[in-house]
Amino acid sequence: MANSNIIALHHLNCCTNRPGVGRLFNERKPCRVVSHCILIETGSGLVLIDTGIGLDDMKHPERLGFMKIFIRPRLDDNETAIRQVQKLGFSAHDVQHIIMTHLDLDHAGGIPDFPHAKVHVLQREYEAAMMPHGFKENERYRKAHWAHSPDWITYKEQYNEPWFGFDSIKQLNGLPPEIILVRLPGHSRGHCGVAIHTSDGWLLHAGDSYYFHKQMHDIPITTPMVYLFQRFAHRHYQQALQTKEKLRNIVLKNKKEVKVLCSHGTQEFESLSRTQVQV
Repeated sequence: MANSNIIALHHLNCCTNRPGVGRLFNERKPCRVVSHCILIETGSGLVLIDTGIGLDDMKHPERLGFMKIFIRPRLDDNETAIRQVQKLGFSAHDVQHIIMTHLDLDHAGGIPDFPHAKVHVLQREYEAAMMPHGFKENERYRKAHWAHSPDWITYKEQYNEPWFGFDSIKQLNGLPPEIILVRLPGHSRGHCGVAIHTSDGWLLHAGDSYYFHKQMHDIPITTPMVYLFQRFAHRHYQQALQTKEKLRNIVLKNKKEVKVLCSHGTQEFESLSRTQVQV
């Protein structure tokens, strides 16, 4: 990537979930749902977007609460972010920054595996995780994932110029200008996306703004289980639907400039990583 602080991107599946719903989630049987994270090599170190499920979660899945019964994570240490970082020839110390789309248990479980990293998150999401309100917030966050007192860097919602119509925060603390936060409201109190400017245009990690790649198509398709799951998972359902529709329109109108992926889109992960998810 010439003339850029971004050297390389690595697409990581940091936990394969195996809900017993057949084809009803992503039209695959057996159903396999990834936890799509991105490792960014920059000129000044490694940056990880989301962490998936961590080593301690793999060893003690009861830490995940009742969600482990639904998502049925594959308990394989080799799928943790730390093990995949090591396989690429790096160490935990090389990961200097972690950017969180949000702090749900299946996104934040690997934070303790990188105890020296600075953890970037919207202030509103940090507050939700530290002081959850109501059933959904109490179930989605796990105090064990930040019991080691991470080096948090939080961002108040004081936005720069919009990113394709979405509010954005640029010039992130200690990060190259090619990486920005994009506010994608609805899923959690402080849910955001992470946009990366590459030589091929913008790549947006949209977190849990949607769950199935066909939701971004010209004629969107939402499978039965995705419909039910997003009703349960989104904190503000109507707001999340508005975000998803706005995102879809932006992608369709800017296909040459913007590519988008979500956290749990198995087909997207396979296409970008050029690998197949193990059955």
